[in-house]
Amino acid sequence: MRRLSLVGIGSGNPDHLTLQAIKTLEAADLILLPRKGDEKAELADLRRDIVATHLKTQPKVVEFDYPIRDANTPKYLDGVNTWHDALASIWGHLIAEHSKTDGHIALMVWGDPSLYDSTLRIANRLLAQGVALEVDVVPGITSLQMLTAAHTIPLNDLGAPVQITTGRQLRDHGWPKDTDTIAIMLDGNCSFQDIAPDGVHIWWGAYVGMPQQILRNGPLADVKDDILETRKAAREANGWIMDIYLMRKQS
Repeated sequence: MRRLSLVGIGSGNPDHLTLQAIKTLEAADLILLPRKGDEKAELADLRRDIVATHLKTQPKVVEFDYPIRDANTPKYLDGVNTWHDALASIWGHLIAEHSKTDGHIALMVWGDPSLYDSTLRIANRLLAQGVALEVDVVPGITSLQMLTAAHTIPLNDLGAPVQITTGRQLRDHGWPKDTDTIAIMLDGNCSFQDIAPDGVHIWWGAYVGMPQQILRNGPLADVKDDILETRKAAREANGWIMDIYLMRKQS
């Protein structure tokens, strides 16, 4: 049976690769490497650099283009499911074509495969289709860990809960109940603009863990315009952006 390892590689800094991640990648026969268009070519380059610079072995690398998700699908989840089906089809084809029936395939996953990432769901689609695979996960440092480390703050207040959610959820449903601290991921629309800023502190970061890391923090009312301008300029300069933020209601 083939083995598929989903390897968390952190937030873009090769120094954050774990020993387990390196050993797993070195043991693979085949590494599938996604390309996400010219705007995000740097992300593919970082994965290529990991293979070329940090591995003692030379697994076969097969690159593939990510299909584009149809953002015009009326129901968001329908569009995501169609997109995941397309990715599963690509993976299945490449695995069948380029690996032996007992081969070891690896995919490098930004951050950690278990936190707001879809590689496990796509792998499960392959299993549901009857593809004979043994799937395992190598955890990686997450952007949330990098954000709190960069700002030198704890994730939660003493004995208090935290909710991790998305910009879409924040826009559609407002601040979650029963928690004063929320971490927002996957937010291309700066949804912190949609909440009342009074009494809220924000810690924001873009490209966390990478050389071009940018950090901002302060009372939301005071820094939100600066974050918006900084984010826009960074996206224009780099052609892409990955950002994350934590907000906490201050008593």
